[in-house]
Amino acid sequence: MNIQMMFMQLVKGMGSSIEIFILTLLFALPLGLILSFGRMSHKSLVQVISKFYISVMRGTPLMLQLIVVYFAPYYVFKIQISSGYRFTAVIIAFVLNYAAYFAEIYRAGIESIPVGQYEAAKVLGYSRAQTFVKIILPQVIKRILPPVTNETITLVKDTSLAFVLAEAEMFTIAKQIAARETSIMPLMAAGVFYYVFNLAVAGFMEYLERRLNYYR
Repeated sequence: MNIQMMFMQLVKGMGSSIEIFILTLLFALPLGLILSFGRMSHKSLVQVISKFYISVMRGTPLMLQLIVVYFAPYYVFKIQISSGYRFTAVIIAFVLNYAAYFAEIYRAGIESIPVGQYEAAKVLGYSRAQTFVKIILPQVIKRILPPVTNETITLVKDTSLAFVLAEAEMFTIAKQIAARETSIMPLMAAGVFYYVFNLAVAGFMEYLERRLNYYR
């Protein structure tokens, strides 16, 4: 087994995994915030739809969602899909899934803020938007950082599920090399890559927590 070649192939696969990770966070975090507003809405219809969506996304496997997102355009709408749609389907499924989890994290953080702070801001002349952006959101970010960290770490590992759509991320490449070389070493190496990736993510999130720890 050529160790250098194996390493280069895994690095290439890791690049795809990182791309899935970054794009998922980029779109899922804001979408989750919108969903959390819907979940807390005073309009019953909006609240029911948001709650149902979150329930479905959290209650069904991500693997199944990947398959549905990829094949639904053809089987439901009779739209021809190309191989280029594979990566797009992966991102869509990951974003829709993780947005549901982030929505509940946001909701818990927002609802943990005492009502008195909203009332005090109103007395001081703040609008609802100003109250949320300047007073509520900074506190929410600090409170939800630990659960968000847990989800981002889970996301790193979940990127391996892209193999369901034959997307060549690191786990898929490691399996291919292991099968070709009849060796478990590529899988062990992939495990090390995932662990290092998670260490970097956890370290960055810990740094953010320290920066936001303004009570010290």
